[in-house]
Order: sequence, then C-alpha cells, then structure tokens
Amino acid sequence: MKKLLILLFGILFIFSSCLKNAEKENPAPSLPEGNQAISLLGEALYSSQPSEGDLEKYDSAKLEYQSNSGSADALIWYGRRTAYLGKYREAIKIYTEGINKFPENARMYRHRGHRYISIREFDNAIQDFEHAVTLIQGKENEIEPDGRPNARNIPVSTLHGNIWYHLGLAYYLKNDMENALKAYQNDILAAQNDDNLASATHWLYMIFRRLGREEEANKVLEPIHADMDIIENMAYHKLCLFYKREIPLDFLTDPEFSSIMNDAVAYGIGNWYFYNGSRDKAKEIFEKILSTKSWASFGFIAAEADFARDFKQ
Repeated sequence: MKKLLILLFGILFIFSSCLKNAEKENPAPSLPEGNQAISLLGEALYSSQPSEGDLEKYDSAKLEYQSNSGSADALIWYGRRTAYLGKYREAIKIYTEGINKFPENARMYRHRGHRYISIREFDNAIQDFEHAVTLIQGKENEIEPDGRPNARNIPVSTLHGNIWYHLGLAYYLKNDMENALKAYQNDILAAQNDDNLASATHWLYMIFRRLGREEEANKVLEPIHADMDIIENMAYHKLCLFYKREIPLDFLTDPEFSSIMNDAVAYGIGNWYFYNGSRDKAKEIFEKILSTKSWASFGFIAAEADFARDFKQ
C-alpha cells in the first residue's frame, strides 16, 4: 500500500510539473473583457460590429453544428462563421474542439492556425501549420469552399495551398525569412490557378528582396503577365506587375484602385520602399495602414510587425 501511495504521488508530481512547464511555454495572456488580441505595439484590439448578414449565417452554422456535432464540415463552418464575426478566440476554441474530435483532419489545424495569426500568436500558428503539413503528406489536394464568394463564385484556393501560404505568412511575420521562403516555394508547387500563382509570387518576391537576393526575386516574377486570369487576387497581381516595372506606382496609388485593395497594396508599396532603402517613406505608409481599423488583415499585421521591429521607439 505504501509503495502504491508513493507511486501515485510520483505520478501526480510529474503531471503537476508538466502543467507548470506548459504554462511557462504558453502563458495565457491577460486581456480586457471583449478584447480579441494585443497588438505587437501593445494596443488592445477589438472587433467591429458584424453585419446582419454575417450574424444570420453564424446563427445558421451554429444550429447546423448543434444538430450535427459529429460532422467535421459543420464544425469548420461554425468556426469560420464565428471568425467572420471577429470572434477569433471563440473560433480557436471551436477548432480546438474539432482537433480533439478529428485529430487527423488537417483542416482543423489549418483554420485554427489562421486565427492564431489574427490574434498575433505566430508560434502557435506555425505549430498548427507544421502539423497540418504532416497530415497532408501523400494525400490528394482539395478545393476549399469560399466563405465570402468572389464575383464569379468560383473558389480559387486549396487546402494544401492555404496551409503552405499561411505557414509562410506566419514565418514572415516573425521575420524568419528562410523558413518563409521554403513555405512559399511549396505554395507555388501547390498552385492550381493564376490567383494562387500571383499571391505566392508576391510574397516570394518580397522575401527574396528582404534577403537581399534581388536576382532571384526578379526571376520569380517571370511567369507573371498582364493577361493572367485573376479572379480574386488583383492586388497581388498588380503588385507583381509593378515589381516587373510593367505598371507605374501611380496606378497602384490611384484612389479608384487602391480604395478597393487597401492594406494589401499599401503594405506592398511600403515594403517596396523599405527594401529599396527609403525607410522614412516606408514608415509613413506603415503608419497610415496602422491608423485604420482593419487590424485582422494580413497587410495590417505585416505593417504592424515591421513597425514594431524597425520603427518603434
């Protein structure tokens, strides 16, 4: 009996130590009520009021999942509709539930990783995407349905492409350009249409420029041309044409174009100034991006990461 008690106490001690270590590695942030994240500049981030349409779709997705809780698809849509309301932490909890139910389903890690990026937890995002990569090895790629359909109602992204794309983005945001480069090179291999090619090429070009490898940056632009069939990623396509000097900077800054593309174009231009040595101009553009309320967009997060690293006093 005494040996059994000693054994039990030993197990409890080890378990307690593991919990304490886990808490040290991933401390839970202390956030104000209703706050979704703390920016890389230390500011509390709150989501804006969602539209009635998004609320209705969320209610429908929630009811669908409640009536069909064994469906991976129902859970994913419940999580996606939750995230579209700006409730990123709640969405992460839903995807965590999905991971517990469907641990071999790469989609759960892909979507949770995306929302970890939204709340600036890049290490957690990378961990999810790296695991998702292992889950898709040797498996056929699949089209991902759009939550917000494009003008042609044709989904342009795939599961494999989205995993590599977001993994590359998470590394980029941490300024780990070598790993970001590897991820986007895999994203290019997974590309199935011109939209995928344009988006991956845009990030690859910026990464090569940040690494000081201008010749390779220019080479990656070779497949890009003005007549590509772009459905969604017009911003990335036009930026790539700008990098090739096939369209002028004035076109990108024209209000008729830039008002539609906003953060994606603004960050691309600001970053272009940055790696070409015009740091003051880059800072000015990043500050302009950060003055908006679109803090969950990738252009905003990238500007925030650069500003925090290179310009914060």
